[in-house]
Amino acid sequence: MPLRPVRIALIAAFGLLCGLAWNAWSGRGIALGANAFLREGAEEIPAAEARARFDRGALFLDARPVANYEMSHIPRAVPLPEDDFDRYFAKLEPRLRSSFDTVVYCAGYGCEASHKVAERLKARGIHVAILNEGWPAWTDAGYPVKEGREP
Repeated sequence: MPLRPVRIALIAAFGLLCGLAWNAWSGRGIALGANAFLREGAEEIPAAEARARFDRGALFLDARPVANYEMSHIPRAVPLPEDDFDRYFAKLEPRLRSSFDTVVYCAGYGCEASHKVAERLKARGIHVAILNEGWPAWTDAGYPVKEGREP
């Protein structure tokens, strides 16, 4: 007996419904509408909120490799690259501990460096917000950028 397209669609739809129901009720499901990199207790903010914090003088941390930072970065941002975290953290720790509003960003679109940096800072008792979609969100919004090694 050949399977008809309608029957195939119904079986697939039923399977999808069962999967979504299990995801919702199991208690161990996947947050389908959330960022997969976002850890519990982490704060992720959109570019507009990051700009408002920038205007209020927030400290920005660039989690991208230093070479990317030197090409272009958010003005006043300081590098805290995920791949050389410990060395840069040692230099920045006093400033990080005295800042009450800190935002970290990375290359965006699947980059998890800002999430890893935020997690490592949280483990040291420092709270930071993560710029959702990172650098591309900032530049796509037309916000200011700066080139060079200096913040």
